[in-house]
Amino acid sequence: MYTVALTEAFFPAQTDTPFELTTMRRMMEAQAARHADQPALCELTPDGARGRAWTYRDLHEDAERLGRALASRHAQGARVAIFANNIPEWVIFELAAAYAGVVMVTVNPSFGPRELTYVLRQSGAEAVYYVPSVRGSDLGATVAAARAELPDVRHQILLTDPAALFAGEDEGALRDTEPGDVVQIQYTSGTTGFPKGALLHQGGILQNARDTAARYRVGESGGMICAVPLFHTSGCVLCVLTTLLTGGELLTAPMFDPVMIVDVVEREQIAFMGGVPTMLVAMMEAARQTGKDMTCVNGIMSGGSMVAPELVRKAREVFGATVQIIYGQTEASPGITAAWPGDAEADLCGTIGQPYPHMDVAILDPKTGAVAPLDAQGEICVRGYNVMTGYNDNPEATAATIDGEGWLHTGDLGTMDARGYLKITGRVKEMIIRGGENLFPAEIETAILEHPEVAEAAVVGVPDDTWGELVACFMRRPSDGASGPGPDAAALKGFIRERLSPQKTPTYWIWVSEWPLTGSGKIQKFALREMFVRGDLQAL
Repeated sequence: MYTVALTEAFFPAQTDTPFELTTMRRMMEAQAARHADQPALCELTPDGARGRAWTYRDLHEDAERLGRALASRHAQGARVAIFANNIPEWVIFELAAAYAGVVMVTVNPSFGPRELTYVLRQSGAEAVYYVPSVRGSDLGATVAAARAELPDVRHQILLTDPAALFAGEDEGALRDTEPGDVVQIQYTSGTTGFPKGALLHQGGILQNARDTAARYRVGESGGMICAVPLFHTSGCVLCVLTTLLTGGELLTAPMFDPVMIVDVVEREQIAFMGGVPTMLVAMMEAARQTGKDMTCVNGIMSGGSMVAPELVRKAREVFGATVQIIYGQTEASPGITAAWPGDAEADLCGTIGQPYPHMDVAILDPKTGAVAPLDAQGEICVRGYNVMTGYNDNPEATAATIDGEGWLHTGDLGTMDARGYLKITGRVKEMIIRGGENLFPAEIETAILEHPEVAEAAVVGVPDDTWGELVACFMRRPSDGASGPGPDAAALKGFIRERLSPQKTPTYWIWVSEWPLTGSGKIQKFALREMFVRGDLQAL
């Protein structure tokens, strides 16, 4: 841990680890020369067996091949979407897009046509690279439905068709890029409800991966299994780039299957792993049920919600390792703070650790913008190399999130003590975190308001021991023309599933006759949450 004695809630950038703003291509050229014949990437089949594999030389060469193919189809700076689960081609595409100087737009493979159309339109993507299906969902049909509304999406190419994927590799040329060039657009909530495209630059995500490796001692542990989704920065930055920067081997799990994962961990002697708390609980249960020996693990990263003391204790029993929480957000590339391996249990469970190096972190007064006193509540803000370029085609949201002094306002409320350890105390924004995934109430509200028997809706997160939060949808019927009890939960779920993906579907549906309101007439969502928790409002 850093030994500091702060006098206010401002943690200045530390410089104890290497700092180099570089590009994907320069990084991989160096790694391919340094670790040419060492294993870099391995495909895990659904049953956990080893599939195709790449050395560092192989991976760099395939990324160059695909980079030339992409350059033959797309101009420099073009946006291209990837719509797939965790397969090796995802990793190769991530590198190749940077080599070609195009911008990768990451898309959750559970998205339906409506959500995919939004991302493609907002990002200006001209191509979709996809897999045929994920968990029984026909992604090809989803892409076709979205393209029917978007004539500017000119390409629809299967990642699993090498002939189509690498077509044009003899015609294109790799392009020179700089660390500050945007390389990814990741969709997140920003400071309000609807998803916004965070523009991430090469230097930011690569240095953040390097800082993650240093904090979690990934360089000491060899390989890593990636069971978190690659479409999120937890996968494509904290897993992929952290592993490649340290010369380890990345194993891609096509889906999260806890029994398969623990079998691979034991067989491959995986020393470092990560996942949101719900994933860790599932893996521990699988390890107990199967009798797998998990003591090879010496480091565990977890984020998305606070780490419960019981989870820390059970993890030590099962893995013999410490769970270190990480706090961040997509706009910060993504890591901001993390625990240290030697932290006391009170800090592991009750704080979000100390800031990463090479960035300033502060608690700022939301009203004045001044640095808050120690242990006083304010907004968690970060400033440094890791801050996104901005939100795609949304200068107003960018200006509301990154102030004139370069501070990225996270929207989270917290405190900082004299040692620089932070705690989260609430959220300025109303985003729901379900099992580590960010959900946006406004998006869900907009969808349910299309129902003819819903006049008003308010979506909030309610506490849950397993998922951290679950989605509750409170609704009021039209004041005229409506009679009877209204649609039941099954009908409402069916309606919303036609419009949104499964994880966004509310768990609880509650009809209300009136709202708790502020003096200005706005719905008090915190009051709805409290009423539900007390049992004053009953779900269908």
